[in-house]
Amino acid sequence: MPITIGRRGAMLAGAAALALPSLQARAQPRRRIRFTAVFSDQDIRAEAMRGFQQELQSQFDVELHLNATLFRQGTELVAIQRNNIEMANLSPQDLSRQIPAWSVMASAYLFRDANHMRKVFAGEIGQEFNRMARDQLNVHVLGPLYFGTRHVNLKPRKRVTTPADMAGMKLRMPPGETWQFLGEALGANPTPVAFAELYTALQSGTVDGQDNPLPTSRTMRFHEVTTQFVLTSHLVAYDLLSISARLWDGLTQPQRDAIQAAANKAIDQSTQRHLAQEQEMQSFFRAQGLEVYEPDVAAFRAEAQRRYLASPQSQVWPAGILDRIAAVR
Repeated sequence: MPITIGRRGAMLAGAAALALPSLQARAQPRRRIRFTAVFSDQDIRAEAMRGFQQELQSQFDVELHLNATLFRQGTELVAIQRNNIEMANLSPQDLSRQIPAWSVMASAYLFRDANHMRKVFAGEIGQEFNRMARDQLNVHVLGPLYFGTRHVNLKPRKRVTTPADMAGMKLRMPPGETWQFLGEALGANPTPVAFAELYTALQSGTVDGQDNPLPTSRTMRFHEVTTQFVLTSHLVAYDLLSISARLWDGLTQPQRDAIQAAANKAIDQSTQRHLAQEQEMQSFFRAQGLEVYEPDVAAFRAEAQRRYLASPQSQVWPAGILDRIAAVR
């Protein structure tokens, strides 16, 4: 027996068919963004990333995996490339392993301060380097996450004035050629140690010292197993808040805008809090009985720049890049 459908029934059926894609879209699972970093959950950056998570909670399921609980230091980039993680805090040194030209962005005494670094990344130089990361590594850089200026922190009580005084010092540096060269540029004997193992390495004497921004050194309690901070100011420290380009390309423009806005807010909060704490930390460490003093920074800068320019690293840097970066105001 044939079934007849009236005009009203046909209209209702048509409306239901039109509504189906919308209902299906709303029924799709929320996007998950897993973020990995080696910094502690007590770190200023951790607080900034919790703010990032909260800003996006209505649209994304953001998972924060800190303290190197998901991926150890130096493996995060490969994890993004293999689609094992969606987002990470990547060091420029890690990028330089696959793009040698990026090593200039991790070289000593490159940036004057945090503001100079941010301006470089906000301009055409930053766009050029971020494009390299996207085209060659499948990584979309959201921005540089400042976490202080790096200084030398030593266990021996030997007074350090020039790079020559660092001779023979086993200075912990993260694994990787770019990091190790930085230790050499300071006149030390660089020794690779994972960040999570550093406190024990200092305590046991496996290394004589480490270099990190003052807020990080306090968070990790390195002052408990060292005697002095030498304010070399050799590196404006930042990591790259990065997301998988595959994920990024699959998002709508409003979703991208929301992630970028949340990243910008996290970066601004982290920068301001680090700058404020850097001023406080010197007094704190002195109160703990440690020496805190400035060496001959000009001598350290001259020696580091001499070593970089004489090394194979500088041969792959874009022509004129040092002058271009210095000219940014």
